[in-house]
Amino acid sequence: MEFVINLEPILNFLNLPLDQMMQRLFWMFGWMPIALTFIWGSAQVWLKYRRGLWIAKQKYVFLAIDIPKGNQQTPKAVENVFAYLAGAHSTFNLHEKWWVGEFQLHFSFEIVSIEGYTQFLVRTFEKYRDVLESSIYSQYPDAEITEVNDYTVGTPDRFPDDEYDIWGGEFIQVKPFVYPIKTFKDFEDATSSPDTQYKDTMAALMDLCSSMKKGEQFWYQIIVIPTGFDWVKQAEKEINKIVGIKEKSSSIFGDAIDGMLDFLNRWDKLFVIADEEKKEEKEDVFRMMNLTPIQKKQVEAVEEKTGKLGYEIKVRVAYLAKKDVMNKPKAGSGIVGFMKQFTFTHLNSFKPDIGDKGTITKVNYPIFAEKRLTLKKNKVIRTYKDRDDTAGRSRMILNTEEMASLWHFPVESVVKGPLVQKTPAKKVEPPASLPLSKKKVLGGDSSFFTDEIDSNSNLDKKEKDQLVVKNAPPNNLPFV
Repeated sequence: MEFVINLEPILNFLNLPLDQMMQRLFWMFGWMPIALTFIWGSAQVWLKYRRGLWIAKQKYVFLAIDIPKGNQQTPKAVENVFAYLAGAHSTFNLHEKWWVGEFQLHFSFEIVSIEGYTQFLVRTFEKYRDVLESSIYSQYPDAEITEVNDYTVGTPDRFPDDEYDIWGGEFIQVKPFVYPIKTFKDFEDATSSPDTQYKDTMAALMDLCSSMKKGEQFWYQIIVIPTGFDWVKQAEKEINKIVGIKEKSSSIFGDAIDGMLDFLNRWDKLFVIADEEKKEEKEDVFRMMNLTPIQKKQVEAVEEKTGKLGYEIKVRVAYLAKKDVMNKPKAGSGIVGFMKQFTFTHLNSFKPDIGDKGTITKVNYPIFAEKRLTLKKNKVIRTYKDRDDTAGRSRMILNTEEMASLWHFPVESVVKGPLVQKTPAKKVEPPASLPLSKKKVLGGDSSFFTDEIDSNSNLDKKEKDQLVVKNAPPNNLPFV
């Protein structure tokens, strides 16, 4: 049997004038990119629609966290909290993702100062409330967790505003996220007394918060999204780049071509394969020996970072104040100084997201400056209030140690923050036989209730005074 290949159509096509050849190519294949773009766009619109329906059903709560006075726990305790919260990470099948609209929910760890009064808060979705509370109590058994209202309610939603102005935006990393920042372990001084060996970086932020005067508010927010381990692969690629190992192609066609060339090369040198492999091993050893001290430290630091759980995060700040007391240099320089503490010049650091395409409320050029600045201010207030995990710049990835360095409860022997809310005393469980009645302690729609000692109980006055009843919210909580 003979097979005849007719090449005449191909030859006729190649003999066409260039303009006709390009026209035919467009009609035969040019529609494909357009069709693929349309399909992809339609899929994204559908996904956003389904996600919107699903997220509207998810309820969230704001929890104010007060730790006991005299806290001596280092950020290691908060690192353990973040490690525990990794249990909130979920995976979704095609039905859950594309029809139900499910996606990974996030936490928002926040510090707010309202006129100098400072409070640590977490916004979490209701389904993760028990996980969050368990993680806090496991490290701080005497902590007090109270549900409060959103402190951003009642502040302006749009600018310009007659009374208030705003400064804020996001902080981003200078280098790829695989490079670590300086963490709390780097602030330990063995030469100091035991009580002050740890130089708490939170002292700078607490001083800034305490400096807020009447009419000023400072908000600090870290969006925390549990993630898997795919980011470790990017770290491995960065290590190979530092060492000088050539990355193999990751595309299907590239893998096929590389495999074919490798097969032909090995077939041609069938009897010297062992020698070639030994040569490659020697080359790898020489690469490591030829690294500069900084490159060696970079490789070690990246590998150390990947040894701990990671989260996708976004860091936002906002300084809201009445126009007559607004002091942008104080807030701006203060928060930048706080973030600069975590700088490793040859590894990684944070910087404010400044630029025309940046999120910080600053513009560089005078063309439509006021309009562009107003647009940025509205984006800042909207994304902060919504705790939006998609708006703004791309997410960074920090491990639990880095996150605990950015957000943790101050070590009281080092940080003196008189207006930071703390639990007034160690909580004591009331006797099981004590007659109690429910009393609503906050007005409006608030659901706060506390146990009140029944007036007919047999306890004497001294015993009643010494009893600290569980679940009572802080007396001076300003966010309700």
